[in-house]
Amino acid sequence: MPPAQKAPGSPYAARPWLGSYPQGVPPDFAFPTIPVTRLLDDAAASFPTGSALAFLGTTLTYRQLKEQVDAFAGALAGLGVRKGDRVAVVLPNCPQHVITLFAALRLGAVVVQHDPLAPDSELRHQLADCGAKIVVCLDRGYEAVARVRSQTALETVVVTSLSDYLPTVAKLTLRLPLASARRARAQVTVGLPRGAPVRWFRALLKGSRLPQRQTPLDPETDLALLQYTSGTSGASKGAMLTHHNLVADTYMNRLWDTGATAGREVTLGVLPLFRAYGLTVAMLHTVLLGSTLVLLPRFDLERVFAAVDEHRPTLLPGVPAIYQAIADSLQVRQRDLSCLRLCVSAGRALPLEVQQKFERLSGARLIEGYGLTETSSSTHANPISGRRKRGSIGLPLPGTLCKIVDRNDPAREVPVGSPGELAVSGPQVFTGYWNRPDRTGVFTDDGYLLTGDVAVMDDDGYFTIVDRPREPDPASGRSASPSGVEQVLCRLPGAAAGPVRPG
Repeated sequence: MPPAQKAPGSPYAARPWLGSYPQGVPPDFAFPTIPVTRLLDDAAASFPTGSALAFLGTTLTYRQLKEQVDAFAGALAGLGVRKGDRVAVVLPNCPQHVITLFAALRLGAVVVQHDPLAPDSELRHQLADCGAKIVVCLDRGYEAVARVRSQTALETVVVTSLSDYLPTVAKLTLRLPLASARRARAQVTVGLPRGAPVRWFRALLKGSRLPQRQTPLDPETDLALLQYTSGTSGASKGAMLTHHNLVADTYMNRLWDTGATAGREVTLGVLPLFRAYGLTVAMLHTVLLGSTLVLLPRFDLERVFAAVDEHRPTLLPGVPAIYQAIADSLQVRQRDLSCLRLCVSAGRALPLEVQQKFERLSGARLIEGYGLTETSSSTHANPISGRRKRGSIGLPLPGTLCKIVDRNDPAREVPVGSPGELAVSGPQVFTGYWNRPDRTGVFTDDGYLLTGDVAVMDDDGYFTIVDRPREPDPASGRSASPSGVEQVLCRLPGAAAGPVRPG
C-alpha cells in the first residue's frame, strides 16, 4: 500500500500529538526491513540461555526455541510446505503455537491463525478461504478439523497435545491408574479415533534432520500472516499482514515502553496468540526484548495468580475483562502483584473505576491503547510516563499518522474537536483483504485506513473513541461486532463479560 499523503494545511498533518509525546520516544523511526524470524534469531544470539517460554512447569531457552523452530521448519518442508503456502494454526497458547508460527515463517509460508473454539461454520469458511493445505491443531480440536476437512483444501493434519510440553514428572503422574490422574489427563489430552489420518507434531519434530535456514523474502511485500477479522459483518475476512507490518508494530510498542530492559522482562501471556493483539503485543514484543513469555492456554484466575507467584511478570497486556476479574477477585488482596510494572488495555473502553482499582491493588501503571486486526494491532496508546487522559485511547504511536474525517465524505477532514471517522496510516497498516481486491470503503484516496470508529482529537493530540456505529457499512463490511479478544475471553472460565468495542 502506498504511504498516506499529508494534506497541506491540515491540522492533523501538523501532528499536534508530538507535543504530548513522552520523553525519549521518537516521533519517527527507521523500522527494520527484516523477516519476523529475525526477531527470534537476534534474541537467540543475544540471550541464548535466557528463558524464552514458560509453560505449565516447562521452560525453553532462546537457544532451544530456535533449535526447535528450525527443526520443525525442516519437518514442514518435508511435508511439502513452500514459500507462499498457507499454514493453518488451530492452537491455544502453548509452545507448539510459537514454534509452528516461526517455523512456517522460516519457510516464507503464510501463517493463518484460527480460534480453537470457533464453530464449525467459521472454521470451515476460513480454512476454505485461505486455501491452506496443512493445519497444526490440538488433539482436542481434531474432531472439528475432521468435520470440515472435506470442504477445504487440507491435505495434511498435524496434531499435538498440551501434554507434549509438560515436565517429565507431570507426564508420569498423568499415567497413574488413579481417578485424579484420569481427570487431570482429560484436561490436557484426548484420544483420537483409531487410524485417524494425522501426523504427530512431536514425531515430526524429533524426526527432523535438516534444520531449515531462512527462505529469502521481501519483508515489505511478502505476507507473514492472514489474520481473520472478528469485528466485521458477514463472513470474516483475512487481513493480509506483511513481515514489515508485524515488525514495525512490534518496534512501535518497544519504542513506547522506554522503561523496558532487554532480557529482564517477563510477560504474562494470557491474551490469545491467535489474535493480532496477543501475537504482536504479547509474543513478538517479548521476543524483541529477549525476555520471557509465560504462556497460559486459557484465562483462569487460579492459573493467573499462580503464574504471578512463580514467574513474577513485569508486563501484562490484556483487556478490561482481565483487569476487572483480577481486581474483583476475593484473592487479590492476599496476592503480591508488585512485580507488575506495565499493563496495557485494549479491546474496548477501559472503565475508570476498573483502572483505578487495579492500579491501587497492584501498584502497576495501567494504560489504555487502541488498534485493529488490520493494523497489526497497534495504533495508539496513552503515555506510560507523563500525562495520560483517562477515557482516551492516547496518542498515535511512532511513525503513525491519523486524522478524523467525515463518515459520509472521507476526503473531507473535520475540525479538531469534532467527531468523525478515525483514519490511520503507517507501516503497521495491512495491505488489504485476502481474495477481496475491492478497496472501496476500506482506504481513503490518499491511503489512510478507515477504521469505522467515530473519534475526536483534542488540541493536545489525544484521541478518544466516542461511538461505534451500530449499522454495518455495506461497502466495507464493518459493523459493531465485539472485539475478537474479548469474545474469546468471555467464553473462558474466570473472565468477566460485558459490552465491547473493536480493538
